[in-house]
Amino acid sequence: MNNQEYAKIILNELNQTIPHIDVDKAEQMKQLILQADEIFCAGAGRSGFQVKGFAMRLMHMGLKSYVVGETCTPNIGKDGLLVICSGSGSTKSLVCHAQKAKDIGAKIALITIDPDSPIAQMADVVIEISAPSPKSAKAGAITSIQPMGSLFEQSEGLFMDCMIMMLMEAKHMDSDTMFGRHANLE
Repeated sequence: MNNQEYAKIILNELNQTIPHIDVDKAEQMKQLILQADEIFCAGAGRSGFQVKGFAMRLMHMGLKSYVVGETCTPNIGKDGLLVICSGSGSTKSLVCHAQKAKDIGAKIALITIDPDSPIAQMADVVIEISAPSPKSAKAGAITSIQPMGSLFEQSEGLFMDCMIMMLMEAKHMDSDTMFGRHANLE
């Protein structure tokens, strides 16, 4: 197969995930972000890369956003929101982050494949993305030609971009207003 044929298959796979995300849950996540004093973003591996992009876009909107584990990330408080991206919802380090946030009284939003995972049990809102992954409890329910958890990682990235657009609409922002916060030390 060539790249165009693979692209068509991948786009068809994404069409099985993104349009099926619960609209009410997405709205709940948007409200949690708008109500939070600060937003802390966490993920491991490729999900971690995706959530870092989300933290950047939140910063472009003028929101206080941080990536968990970075050296300049402050402590989370009771008015903070922890956004976790985890296909399995059971990555040990992320479970520990969720428990710490819960103990402090912060809110938790989880983007995951498994809505019954340990992190999901602690979360205030769970965004379920039905995608296959080697670590998924639902392996085999949806198939993908892509390796490992690629479909989930792409889907979570696209969902977070959708969330940014929902937040932009709520805050009456556009790309031009956001670009004013783009990094200038490049």
